[in-house]
Amino acid sequence: MILLRRLLGDVLRRQRQRQGRTLREVSSSARVSLGYLSEVERGQKEASSELLSAICDALDVRMSELMREVSDELSLAELARSAAAEPVPAPVRPMLNSVSVTSVAGVPTERVTIKAPAEAVDVVAA
Repeated sequence: MILLRRLLGDVLRRQRQRQGRTLREVSSSARVSLGYLSEVERGQKEASSELLSAICDALDVRMSELMREVSDELSLAELARSAAAEPVPAPVRPMLNSVSVTSVAGVPTERVTIKAPAEAVDVVAA
């Protein structure tokens, strides 16, 4: 199961780390306890919209940017999940039929054998 709070926490942590900031600095600036911010980043706590707004302000990141990145992560996780759930079809080898041609339009020719997929060849008897 894909948990939104884990994806959100991962994105928040990456944003903070890109800026080279500590949990203590961001928690102080956002006026959130260090322990609670840590739990949000680890996906153990659901952050309210008010808390997310405060964290985004502290990180100087627009909430829409944060949510877009979370949305991208969610899309990738869903694709990976569906790809893992669907069996990969085995390659299909076309069945080949042999057709011998000894005349074309009633004119005798050298004998030619054609091998082609069964559905690709229509043979009409004269």
